[in-house]
Amino acid sequence: MNFPRASGVLLHPTSLPSKYGIGDLGDEAYKFVDFLADAKQSYWQVLPLGSTGYGDSPYQCFSAFAGNTNLIAPQKLVEDGFLVDEEINQKPDFPVGRVDFGMLYDWKNWILSLAYERFRLTTSVDLRGKFETFCQQESDWLDDYALFRAIKKSQDQKSWQKWEASLLLRKPAALSQAKEDLREDIQAQKFQQWLFFRQWNELKNYCCSKNIKIVGDIPIFVALDSADVWCNPSQFKLDEDGFPKVVAGVPPDYFSKTGQLWGNPIYNWEQMQHDGFRWWIDRVKAALKTVDIVRVDHFRGFAASWEVPGRDTTAQNGRWVNVPGKELFEALENAIGNLPFWAEDLGVITPDVEELRDSFGFPGMRILQFAFGGDTNNHDLPHNYIKNCVAYTGTHDNDTTVGWFHSQAGAGSTRNAEQIKREREFCLDYLKSDGREIQWDFIRAVWESVADTAIVPMQDLLGFGNEARMNLPASSSGNWYWQCKEGDFSEAIVDRLRGLTEIYGRV
Repeated sequence: MNFPRASGVLLHPTSLPSKYGIGDLGDEAYKFVDFLADAKQSYWQVLPLGSTGYGDSPYQCFSAFAGNTNLIAPQKLVEDGFLVDEEINQKPDFPVGRVDFGMLYDWKNWILSLAYERFRLTTSVDLRGKFETFCQQESDWLDDYALFRAIKKSQDQKSWQKWEASLLLRKPAALSQAKEDLREDIQAQKFQQWLFFRQWNELKNYCCSKNIKIVGDIPIFVALDSADVWCNPSQFKLDEDGFPKVVAGVPPDYFSKTGQLWGNPIYNWEQMQHDGFRWWIDRVKAALKTVDIVRVDHFRGFAASWEVPGRDTTAQNGRWVNVPGKELFEALENAIGNLPFWAEDLGVITPDVEELRDSFGFPGMRILQFAFGGDTNNHDLPHNYIKNCVAYTGTHDNDTTVGWFHSQAGAGSTRNAEQIKREREFCLDYLKSDGREIQWDFIRAVWESVADTAIVPMQDLLGFGNEARMNLPASSSGNWYWQCKEGDFSEAIVDRLRGLTEIYGRV
């Protein structure tokens, strides 16, 4: 699928400004869309929108289909009549500029519980009809997800591998009893999902009215503690107790000398291929109802995946195992048509990965921060870009551009002091920069390149340093909490970004 010459901004909704503890789908989201439109941008790129678990990572969700209910805007619940202002104003003293997830969860669960109680008592035929319609239309995933979350709550949030055997193994009698005993909790989960998709679809329609396309993100793997794995154990390489025989990761890389051990279960690709990749087709169809374009995370894993023994503590002892990616994408094309995919083709890229990507015409990624560690043949250098690619200053996994430029040895990558010095000097020389506004020098280099698509994280537009980094791969804490502040979407940034977008033909 061909993409026009255009540009956009990467900002996860949790990072929007908000006085309610986390960015949400309320007024500030609409202001950000206006910001994009005023700056002549075409794309709003987000991270996965699923409901997050321990560690708060959007790449470790309880479902590949459900939405993140922490993004539900409290003010919109007041507008719908489910809450009143006094209730949403009874909130903790949330920090400014960062999300305190521990503080957030208890409060958000409280107001969502209040909203559900009001909904139970409503006499509005319109609201009840819309809720029932949603439940019917999404029943293929919603029924299992709501049951999973309700049981999980009744089990003190323990992972499903630690539930009693009859529930772990999904014995029909045990499931029927759970549905009866947990009926209200199941309905509450469905209600929260309805609220999320109701608010998200309103925001998506507003984006459409402003000619902004939303770029979503499909993680290649799903979390072990998820409704997806619990409901579809035959689709994964698990033992009889539900424990993964092998888990996902990547070998030693830029971010870690021992590799990255993600811990996600590996797909039973033979079984998936046997049933026509049904689960994947359902997953992609669901994603494309929510976003316009999909960034396919860890694309190289569709050629071969790094399988690590299930009980290992590092990713060093893994091995590459071939994956039927060609057959999967052919099945998706047959079921869906043209696939509006961007391929996250970073990491260990071999000819088979490139062949898979190019045979379907998916644009790959170029990261300017990776450009200065080699010689002039480095494909992340702008003079080596091709048209059919997506060029970034950096991604959510990178430091900010300012943070990268001022980085120290051993902080956020495997580079030593000499490598950092050499990269910094090459960078300044290549960009003809004095380093004072290195982030804008990066943006200009990406925007003026031949790449059809150019993306900048919001942190780079703001010129923030390491304190605004979103995620440090191979680390388990201190991630995902960065948040914009009110006033960050300034006219000065709009004017400057719009100028570059116009002069380099990305409108």
